[in-house]
Amino acid sequence: MAGGLPMSIEMVDRVHEARVVQHRRRSVLRDRDFRLLWVGETVSQAGSAMTVIALPLVAITVLGAAPIVLGFLTACAWLPALLVSLPAGAWVDQVGRRSVMQAANVVSAALFISVPVAAWIGTLTVAHLAAVAFGGGVARVFFRTALQAYVPTVVPKARLTAANSWLSGSESGSEVVGPGLAGLLAQAFGAVSAVLVDGLSFLVSAWCLRRIEATEPAGRRRDNTGLLSRIRAGVRYVFADRYLRTTALFASLGNLTQAAVQTLLLVFLIRTVGQPAGTAGLLLAGMGAGGLLGAVLAARVAERLGTARALLWAEAVTVPFGLLIPLTGTGQRLLLFPIGLTVMFAGVTAGSIIARGWRQGYVPDAMLARTGATVTVLVLGAIPVGALAGGWLASILGIRDALWILCTALLLPVLVLVLSPIRGRRDLPPPAEPPGPARRGSP
Repeated sequence: MAGGLPMSIEMVDRVHEARVVQHRRRSVLRDRDFRLLWVGETVSQAGSAMTVIALPLVAITVLGAAPIVLGFLTACAWLPALLVSLPAGAWVDQVGRRSVMQAANVVSAALFISVPVAAWIGTLTVAHLAAVAFGGGVARVFFRTALQAYVPTVVPKARLTAANSWLSGSESGSEVVGPGLAGLLAQAFGAVSAVLVDGLSFLVSAWCLRRIEATEPAGRRRDNTGLLSRIRAGVRYVFADRYLRTTALFASLGNLTQAAVQTLLLVFLIRTVGQPAGTAGLLLAGMGAGGLLGAVLAARVAERLGTARALLWAEAVTVPFGLLIPLTGTGQRLLLFPIGLTVMFAGVTAGSIIARGWRQGYVPDAMLARTGATVTVLVLGAIPVGALAGGWLASILGIRDALWILCTALLLPVLVLVLSPIRGRRDLPPPAEPPGPARRGSP
């Protein structure tokens, strides 16, 4: 090493390891099948990120909806996670996962395209929006359950964290672009135009999935014990393992509080802070910006700190920034909103990527969809409860006061990690430590 001290063997090994990790991050997107999966998901997520803003905007601007109605619509969109995730997981483990994803895309496209059609002919109602939100939620449950189990078919286990970083990064990037674009489209062409774009994006996703060449494992054993027995097996599998149980309960409580906060953000910006729809959409892009930052940093932080420590510290350091949100006002105080939202969601996304990648490598293929569905019930099933709670609290206390309480409650999920076995580990356990009742008392 010219001009300096020679590198030690340990330093050479660290440099080599860093180069290998960097190569893995780059090479995962060079795989044609994963690239198709990623492109389809990116386009679909961009459309969905627009609808997150556009559907409430349709309710507010076209139908004059109150905050409690917005909470009801959000609950309709996420209630299927609570109702159908467990049977979906038990069923997906028995069938082709890509075919389930294809069917979900087609159903979603039809549902969301029906919204602008109804608006144009003057028949759109809150009941129609609720039905579309619920039906789209059912399709999303089947799609996401199948996707979590399908990714290991396209990507080897050694690259799962990198693959999930790309998928989450595109989702977060879509959340950066989607809200602002939805607000601009709403101002220029009406809120229903963004919902139309979302419907068309599902068709793009279906086309990309169709072109993937990777085949699912042919030797997957069918379980003929019955749907309820398979559901119970998945639930027992998660709750018998302390690490699966801890990460699921932590994420569930996190989604409960986050959903309550998110339900009020749009109406807070428009009615309390006094911002137009376009500006509100741009400010809400802070969720996506934070998610994108978290996706970029997740793998690097996990490699440096260890997966368990990274999960804990990513949440503990960033979530308190959510307390800046209810401080938002006009003038310079408007900047508090994107700062709080961006930093908070950076930590939330990083933690989600670390936990999801670990679970996909930790759980065997035969149980992957069922355990994923159990986690989905706990994690996404908390969203409608949180959405209704947020709308109800705002109707009683007012929007800003409700946000103060709910943003403080965002700190509670961190306690789940602090009081769990995760606090004493550097890394989450590897696949060599199989989950199940036999491991219940393991250290």
